Amino acid sequence: MSTHRARKRFGQNFLHDRGIIQGIVRAVTPRENQRLLEIGPGQGAITAELLASGCQLHVIELDRDLIPILEEKFATRDNFHLHEGDALKFDIAALAGDEPLRVVGNLPYNISTPLIFHLLSAQHRITDMHFMLQKEVVDRLAAQPGSKAYGRLGIMAQYYCEVEALFDVPPESFSPRPKVMSSIVRLTPHKTLPCPADDVNVLQRVLREAFTMRRKTLRNNLKNTLNDEQLQALGLNPGARPETLQLADFVAIANYISRNPV
Repeated sequence: MSTHRARKRFGQNFLHDRGIIQGIVRAVTPRENQRLLEIGPGQGAITAELLASGCQLHVIELDRDLIPILEEKFATRDNFHLHEGDALKFDIAALAGDEPLRVVGNLPYNISTPLIFHLLSAQHRITDMHFMLQKEVVDRLAAQPGSKAYGRLGIMAQYYCEVEALFDVPPESFSPRPKVMSSIVRLTPHKTLPCPADDVNVLQRVLREAFTMRRKTLRNNLKNTLNDEQLQALGLNPGARPETLQLADFVAIANYISRNPV
């Protein structure tokens, strides 16, 4: 069997803890003939368990040196489909087609946030997503107003999905051992958006501006967008800090801007 050393530039940490692997697969509960996409299969630790369910498993791997290892292990399986490439550039919607897609991934920490945003853009084609991420990122995804972890990533994730932090994964579960704790999170796209924005791009812009300086007030961070009177008309205190606002408040700001172009 081929061997492979983890590459720092790809953010590789290979999971080897059998209990954790089985816990992840139990959380996903893949079914026969369901279409799944695994991002960053590495050496196939989770891949093998997913394939055993009989699901149709597509995997996307960027590291060319891992391709022959994956082929050697799984190429004879009819339900294994290997794609070599960058998940950030992968056409998720095209792979899903008319069938909903389930996504699983041990995401490299260095690209986890942009990759999650990329997947959220295709959320209408995705049934659910199960990711292993740095615990700090999972805390941000699940954060509620008033929390230090609350910000743009969590608000946009919760705009599109129900977010559930499932369980932590300690460093010793990996080789090489990362310096941080990891966590498993489940993202389930809403069938109907609870707070739809007229223009998601405007909402993204509002969030970027609002959280540019966390310690500043709405008045300061949104001064180039809305004045005190406009914020008050939306029922918001201009002196409030952005981390105190609900998702619905940010959507209300974005919709006001969309409907009242300068």
